[in-house]
Amino acid sequence: MKRLITLVILVIVVLSLQSCSMPNKLTETPVPTEAQTITVYFTDEAKFNVGTEPYEVAVNRPLPAGVDPVRAVLEAFFAGPTAEESAQGLVLVSSGFTGVGELTIEDGIARIHMEGKCANNGAAYSVANLIHKNLEQFQQISAIKIYDENGDNLDPDSDMSSMPYCLEP
Repeated sequence: MKRLITLVILVIVVLSLQSCSMPNKLTETPVPTEAQTITVYFTDEAKFNVGTEPYEVAVNRPLPAGVDPVRAVLEAFFAGPTAEESAQGLVLVSSGFTGVGELTIEDGIARIHMEGKCANNGAAYSVANLIHKNLEQFQQISAIKIYDENGDNLDPDSDMSSMPYCLEP
């Protein structure tokens, strides 16, 4: 019986000490956290026109709560530059695509199925350059596979980045 009383007292002391270190949620004022942002890259048309690399310019956008940041970056990209960003010479190079359909990331490989119809017309600089620039900021992505509206990709089975034939120069 003496052991039981000692054990109960010990438990009460331990719980009392723990409660002293716990914050009082009724009196503590929450500290506001900085809103999360994503970085989205668009093409600087003036730099592109004279061949001054890098052509891509970063802009920041708010990240809505609970949204996958990878998808958010791609959706913000396809939404295009704001009016203010357009006035600064930023443009959306989409190569005919209008957005992203299915997006998966598995074993470091991002597989992006494009919406819209590819209309790259043999350009050496395409939406593929911008998708790569936008996604290279995510450490979990080591390769990017872009699929056209028909689900085609030149090298779908390797662990290297690849794109559809329509984006080839």
